Amino acid sequence: MKNIATLVLVLLSFNLFAQTPEQKIKQLGIELLQIPESLGSYLDMVRVGNLVFLSGRGPLQADGKYITGKIGQDLTTNEGYQAARLAAINQLAILKQTFGSLDKIKRIIKVNGYVHTADSFTEQSKVMNGFSDLLIEVFGEQGKHARTSVGVFTLPQNMSIEVEMIVEVK
Repeated sequence: MKNIATLVLVLLSFNLFAQTPEQKIKQLGIELLQIPESLGSYLDMVRVGNLVFLSGRGPLQADGKYITGKIGQDLTTNEGYQAARLAAINQLAILKQTFGSLDKIKRIIKVNGYVHTADSFTEQSKVMNGFSDLLIEVFGEQGKHARTSVGVFTLPQNMSIEVEMIVEVK
């Protein structure tokens, strides 16, 4: 009986300290900015049932400028990692703008990363870890996802990275 009571207390204390994605974003000190609508002939996202398909987003900074250049030439792998992290923040901002709260996200399913790289660069997956690591920090187990990381010759507006993703909503 004592073991059952201990187990119940442990489970209750875990639930008390479990954080929602909204709480985690706040704890990480991340500000989700208002993201402007897409400029092209496409939507920022399309919802089909409980799945949301987000168009590619790059590392748009608060000043309205993208982090640009080729990783492995103009930017280091670590700078690419930070650009990918910023792209994740921008995708989360779109989700928050659309659904009002990140707590409505059930699971991150798939991420496709396009890394603008020098010809001989082969660390695309290390760069994309910036995107993936942030999603796992914010959503925990529900942030773990399938992923593709590819190097590309060029991206719109010379962005250093562009990332699209698929999420499941509650």
